[in-house]
Amino acid sequence: MEKFLLIAGPCLLEGEAMAFTVAEELAKIQGQHGDLEVIFKASVDKANRSSVRGVRGLGWERGLKILAAIADRFSLPVTTDFHEPCQAEQVAAVCSVVQVPAFLCRQTDMLAAAARTGRIVSVKKGQFLSPWDMANVVEKLRFFGAKTIYQMERGTFFGYGQLVVDMRSFQVLRKNGCPVIYDLTHSLQLPSMGGAMTGGDREFADVLARAALGAGIDGFFIETHPDPVNALCDRDSQLPLETLAERIGRYMEVARAMRRIWPL
Repeated sequence: MEKFLLIAGPCLLEGEAMAFTVAEELAKIQGQHGDLEVIFKASVDKANRSSVRGVRGLGWERGLKILAAIADRFSLPVTTDFHEPCQAEQVAAVCSVVQVPAFLCRQTDMLAAAARTGRIVSVKKGQFLSPWDMANVVEKLRFFGAKTIYQMERGTFFGYGQLVVDMRSFQVLRKNGCPVIYDLTHSLQLPSMGGAMTGGDREFADVLARAALGAGIDGFFIETHPDPVNALCDRDSQLPLETLAERIGRYMEVARAMRRIWPL
């Protein structure tokens, strides 16, 4: 990829005002870095909440309208995840990138539906998969016609309630001939450790980001929120919006140095 990629936004589309606040900041960050491409991400429907009491979102109609407004107002491409094959075309009508969730990354019908939209397909490596298993996922997507595929590393289950990022994974994924994106904030999660919600520890965001940059990634996936403590989901792993510009500035310096000293 010519430009470093940042896919970022709140975990859940909580409302128009908050989404616009995040999108405005992301547009500013993109304007500060000529070698950075930003894609706004927010989930319209969180169909994989830990608890039945978890907030799922605004609904498909309202949520996609907000994403369309963000794309128009801030000139940012947008993306969201879908959970059933029948939703793929609906998402692709608004989004430049369609996202296949980690838990569904092996589902052939999901991959076929994503590929047939003609959009960029971003697929997360399941927490239960080895990096070598992603070759089969990419093969399926290409079989069904996907042209551009983003592979996303988000950690692997290590016992109960822990995720570990194997830095060798990035080199393994690169052999599939697709850009490799590091899902920084989801790899900070502590699955099922929050009782009815997923826990997390954002303390380790920067150290993992530095390690991934050193391992050679093409971009980051980062969930960010103006008030993470009161976010409706992933409150322990989303990064504060107020710190994002400074963080991305530092990350970009490392990314540029890596590309200059050790080209991919």
